[in-house]
Amino acid sequence: MFSKDKWSEVIQALTSNVFRTILTAFGVFWGIFILCLLLAAGNGLQNGVTQGFAGMSANSMFMWTQPTTKPYDGLPEGRRYNFKIEDVAAIENNVEGLKYVSPRNQLGGFGGANNVTRGLKTGAYNVYGDYPEIIEQEPTDIIKGRFINYNDIEEKRKVAVIGKGVQSELYEYGEEVLGTYVKIQGVNFMVIGVYEKKTATRGDIEEEQKKIFVPFTAFSRAFNYGNLVSWMAITAEDDESITALKSSVFEVIKERHRINPEDNNAIGNFDLYEQFQKISGLFTALDFVAYFVGLLVLMSGVIGISNIMLIVVKERTKEIGVRRALGATPWQIRGQILFESVFLTIIAGMAGISFATLFLYVVNYFLESMPSEDMMFLNPSVDFLTVLVALGILIIAGLIAGFIPAQNAIRVKPVEALRTE
Repeated sequence: MFSKDKWSEVIQALTSNVFRTILTAFGVFWGIFILCLLLAAGNGLQNGVTQGFAGMSANSMFMWTQPTTKPYDGLPEGRRYNFKIEDVAAIENNVEGLKYVSPRNQLGGFGGANNVTRGLKTGAYNVYGDYPEIIEQEPTDIIKGRFINYNDIEEKRKVAVIGKGVQSELYEYGEEVLGTYVKIQGVNFMVIGVYEKKTATRGDIEEEQKKIFVPFTAFSRAFNYGNLVSWMAITAEDDESITALKSSVFEVIKERHRINPEDNNAIGNFDLYEQFQKISGLFTALDFVAYFVGLLVLMSGVIGISNIMLIVVKERTKEIGVRRALGATPWQIRGQILFESVFLTIIAGMAGISFATLFLYVVNYFLESMPSEDMMFLNPSVDFLTVLVALGILIIAGLIAGFIPAQNAIRVKPVEALRTE
């Protein structure tokens, strides 16, 4: 129930020495301010790293061949082997829980000799022979035309989807791209689409725009790969973990290529899900550190409030004695002191949250004006749940700060209090 007299008493007690009250409240203000900034900084770093993973399905792994390191079935160690297109069907048929198994072949142009020409213009690009599912594993925005489909695969069509960077280097500004031809190592491919990447999974974002995707079957025929597969991109179902399934995938490959079952180095792999989980664990640890440091700073403010409330109780000894003489119960006295402590703590804490919000707004304003593709720090913020947690911490802190002063207040005997000068 609202009590005007109670609120008047609270305001009078806290404003009797304004400078002292402000200095005391600053400890709580600063503690909650630091806590919010630390949590926001952790979220900003997490957002930046997560953006880096946005260009690839996180529940995926890449797999390639490596020389064997152990002899097996009469075959020596150090033997080289190659994946075959038949391995894809074998993996799909023998390992449950997989969503996509995409074989890939690649011609490496980046950093090497020019391998793509159009008229008098040439360029060095990575050219991939892919199946249509790769666009689900490596999300890509098609800004013009379309991506390769299964009709292209079945009919071995020599078609290509080029990156925006390839378009800018091989075509004039405003020139029509769709239906034109590019020559990849002497073989003509018709351009059916143009893509743009918003994020870079590895390396420079500009280089991500300089790839060319062609149907896997047309790639194999045009460049004499036969049934060879350079490497695979494998994605698990949403309710499965590729980390848990990859051992089953390796068993299929080892059996088909006569590899020692204990040879764990014969198959190279990069487990994106495993790396993502490690990073997620790191951010959990960062949140813990943020709360730990923030609470320590906040605790110093709580100690300050507790000290000031002890002084306030000392100054109001005669008043408390009068109230006790007039019939005030110990709980009423205790409740008044606790109420004042919680009120001061919440006011100081909410001011800290407000200033932290304003500070983060200014930071985000400047971050939005910067290119975000390669940034590892993005949109630092705290959510509503964090604000509620902070509010709960403030209430508990206020109760802790006022508990000892409240206990001292109820120990005051009316007769002794009235004698106090």
